[in-house]
Amino acid sequence: MKAMILAAGRGERMRPLTDVTPKPLLQAGQHRLIEYHLYKLAEAGIKDVVINVAWLGQKIIDELGRGDKYQLNISYSNEGDHALETAGGIYNALPLLGDQFIVVNGDIWTDFAFSRLMQIDLNDKAHLVLVENPEHHPLGDFAIRDGRLREDVVEKSIPEKFTFSGIGLYAKDFFSESKKGKYPLAPMIRQYIQYDQVSGEVYQGKWFDIGTPERLEALSSFLK
Repeated sequence: MKAMILAAGRGERMRPLTDVTPKPLLQAGQHRLIEYHLYKLAEAGIKDVVINVAWLGQKIIDELGRGDKYQLNISYSNEGDHALETAGGIYNALPLLGDQFIVVNGDIWTDFAFSRLMQIDLNDKAHLVLVENPEHHPLGDFAIRDGRLREDVVEKSIPEKFTFSGIGLYAKDFFSESKKGKYPLAPMIRQYIQYDQVSGEVYQGKWFDIGTPERLEALSSFLK
């Protein structure tokens, strides 16, 4: 199985740090943010990783190379000067991916074991990993019941919503009706949830969304 790390974003909320350094290369503890994913993916048995790049993308390519340091084969999906957002970026990279692949946001940190996703025989369009809602996102994104994602909490038996972690397993045909362009992933996920084609799980381990300099500092403190 192959994996993709989304690393093309501008990182506006991380400025001025990201004016000269792409967000995935920001340092937290002993490693750069994206390196934690690379080590964890290799640990899970992943051999091939695709990274999409745009803003300061050449710096990412120069730093990570072909992946020898991480015992990985890294290839790049270069989006040029303008990032294609999440779904557009994944669609653009489909020729480098297989029929079923892992996608992880480059601006999160987690101790989630990616090997868990490699054991799933995906019969849906996607399988998403949810987490408890962080302080900056208290309302969450999706509800879940019996391993199936739901858009709204309409039944008393379904608890509050959880937050999408940025980690997911996708079937290639998730993008069967997509076209080349710039567009986000969330509306597509919501559409497939309406068709009951998205499974999921709630992960109770460590997870950080590194969206601001303050959250980067919080992660660095945790890692120390």
